[in-house]
Amino acid sequence: MTTTLITGANRSLGYETARRLAAAGHTVLLGARDPDRGRAAADALGVRFVQLDVTDDASVEAAVADVRAREGGLDVLVNNAGLNQPYRPAEELTAADASTVLGTNVVGVVRVTHAFLPLLRASAHPVVVNVSSGMGSFAVTSDPSRVESTLAAPLYCASKAALTMLTVQWAKAWPDVKVNAADPGYTATDFNGHSGPQDVTEGTDAVVELATIGPDGPTGRFLDRSGPVPW
Repeated sequence: MTTTLITGANRSLGYETARRLAAAGHTVLLGARDPDRGRAAADALGVRFVQLDVTDDASVEAAVADVRAREGGLDVLVNNAGLNQPYRPAEELTAADASTVLGTNVVGVVRVTHAFLPLLRASAHPVVVNVSSGMGSFAVTSDPSRVESTLAAPLYCASKAALTMLTVQWAKAWPDVKVNAADPGYTATDFNGHSGPQDVTEGTDAVVELATIGPDGPTGRFLDRSGPVPW
């Protein structure tokens, strides 16, 4: 049985990822910061809730201890938790805003992955999936045919560009772990006021694909539901 932890999984893309992987036979651990919302989501899916705030060292350490005690190991980590930047003009975004956005979308992923790496390495086939975005791609955000090119979100885009590069570097540094990044695409979620043309199932196609790769699967790749994402 494959044991999979998904951060930020009490709603939207994380919730749908949890639903789909549970249906595929994974033992899913639904990570969420808010205990009430997390337990409600986990109960609705019939999976186990793990309290996890990616911005808090003590919370992450407690989650590692919980998983070690209950499941004994971890096979797949999906770093899904993230936040958008404040809805203000770029000139009004501050260093404090940058610390908040990058603190969750980049530092939080480092914190969680570093903490769970020993449990992952105990797996015969460890996998890490980082939920990134085409908004972090120079090629995508410069392509006039893509909706991403019409948006200006400096902090969010910078955080996702950093996350994708982290993916590549970890893949090089850890040949024993499959590390990939997924771009959900423009998906209708709470994150964007349900404005995207894709539904959450379409938005999780790349995440689920990368979470279910075999031992000969890719590493260091950046994919959306149609294939490789240009950088």
